[in-house]
Amino acid sequence: MIEDAQLLLRTRGIQVTAQRLAVFDAVAARPHATADDLADDVRANIGSVSRQAVFDALTMLTTEGLIRRIQPARSAARYEDRVDDNHHHLVCRGCGRMVDVDCAVGYRPCLEASDDNGFTIDEAEVIYWGYCPACLAASAVAGTDA
Repeated sequence: MIEDAQLLLRTRGIQVTAQRLAVFDAVAARPHATADDLADDVRANIGSVSRQAVFDALTMLTTEGLIRRIQPARSAARYEDRVDDNHHHLVCRGCGRMVDVDCAVGYRPCLEASDDNGFTIDEAEVIYWGYCPACLAASAVAGTDA
């Protein structure tokens, strides 16, 4: 995994550093994690690293298109390494869990706006909100509405 990341960074002309590799590896290991969660993972992997170094690496990797930044409303930004397709996300209103959901198979209606205003659309950010099965089950047990 690290060798692939090193090659990918070098191919893009990006300087390979331990911090960048650790951040890239952390995003791959835990998709949809926040920057703070990833900073903890990076520290556990390589030791002392500043929060700012992790943020800088996330920004650079996002700018280079190697990872994707997702920012659901009223939530911290999250990061993933699934960047090679147009997919969407489900977010639980109860626990905040986020999962990927593929675009409609064989047809991408989200990329066909009713009026594109002259834009060439190549990506759509669709976030579905609701309650995950665990939160639904917990609310049923507690006798509350999810």
